[in-house]
Amino acid sequence: MNNYNLESFCAPCESASRDQRQQPPLLPPAFWKADQMHDALATWHMGRVIFAYRTHPFHGRALPQELVANWLGLTQAQLSRIEKGPAPEQLSKLIRWAETLAVPPELLWFKLPAGSGATLDHVNRQEFVRAALSVTVAAATQQPLLDLLGKIEPTSIPSMVGLTEIEQVRTAAREFSSWDHTYGGGLVREAVSAQLRYAVNLLGAHCAGKHRMELHSAVGFLGHTAGFMAFDAYAHTDARSMFQLGLTCAEEVGDWHLRGKVLSSMARQAIWCGHPDDGLTFIELAMVRADRLTATERAMLHSARARALAKLHRTEEAVRAVGQADEEFASASPNNDPPWMAYYDVAQHSGDTGHALFDVALDGHFATDARSRLNAAVAGHTAAFVRSRAISGIKLASLTMATGDPLEAATFGQAALADAGTLRSRRAADDLRELRTFAQPHTRITEVEELHVQIDRTLVPA
Repeated sequence: MNNYNLESFCAPCESASRDQRQQPPLLPPAFWKADQMHDALATWHMGRVIFAYRTHPFHGRALPQELVANWLGLTQAQLSRIEKGPAPEQLSKLIRWAETLAVPPELLWFKLPAGSGATLDHVNRQEFVRAALSVTVAAATQQPLLDLLGKIEPTSIPSMVGLTEIEQVRTAAREFSSWDHTYGGGLVREAVSAQLRYAVNLLGAHCAGKHRMELHSAVGFLGHTAGFMAFDAYAHTDARSMFQLGLTCAEEVGDWHLRGKVLSSMARQAIWCGHPDDGLTFIELAMVRADRLTATERAMLHSARARALAKLHRTEEAVRAVGQADEEFASASPNNDPPWMAYYDVAQHSGDTGHALFDVALDGHFATDARSRLNAAVAGHTAAFVRSRAISGIKLASLTMATGDPLEAATFGQAALADAGTLRSRRAADDLRELRTFAQPHTRITEVEELHVQIDRTLVPA
């Protein structure tokens, strides 16, 4: 029986249950290693951590908000707002709630005071920026740095938007996109969101008619960049909203190139989230008037279409779509492509089509072709595209582990881990979990066992 069931009991049982409900249960270490807890802790949002705690399968069924709120010294309404609202920032509350729920200190993004248990030995550079917003300026005052930042005047919107402001938005989109490719979407999401809010406000300012298309396209490009970063960080609701913003901007001014790119990313998110049929729909929408797109863009869309079809086990159609993607890419002329398509080079095309054939290969077809394409992607991606190189490398290791030589797969996996360890990407982390699953039957091989152990170390939050 669930110890936190609030239904009626006989008197002795009711008394015992009431005593148990006064404090949280003792939890095994495995509780905190579950994917849902891992993902919630990675958001640095205590409300999401509490929600993941309440709904953890360990409890049998979700703990009521009233029960957990009582443990935390809150009302049910307060806890509901904390779970659904912006991330709480007051350090004293974060510490109290973490201590109450006995969250292991090494998993937190802030330090617990001495005596609360082991504290973090190290905060890496990536985490410092966010941690600094939550820690106190001085222990005596406990004044959060975030409060100080709240006094800063927001950037004013110019009365007239021209080419200078438009180029600034484009530059921001390019820079954030570069960070995303190199480090993953989990690093500077808050910064790109703030920049996006500013850019959207520019749409309400006066702009000469001859520049309005460029303004909408620039803001839409930034919206797409922010959306893809959110997707990579598994902030899926945010991603959908930002993609929709980008799509709206594109359609407002008839930018078919941006429209195709946003719909392609919407398709990729839908496929990743287990909805390949929705992904196929987005691709079909993007392919409307495909004659207005470049050969590179059509190759990108056919690759995404192949991925959706493969997930739907429509093997012949998926393989045919890969062939169409190859044909289009053979005719590609980068000089004709919009700026945001610069990433789609030989390595990217090899990776995208290799990913599409991954599921086909697991069904027993085209494994050699899939591995060849993924191998080409790993070899071709430069240091500016670490995430793509890591994800293709992990997929190559998984496919080889499932259909080829486990020893060779372990070699591929170790190489991919070198890249994956530098990323803040939830997608890469889940691909590592998939590789760990494929490796499990072969752990009698020393090299595979070492890979298995190293994956576990990489997946534990630093």
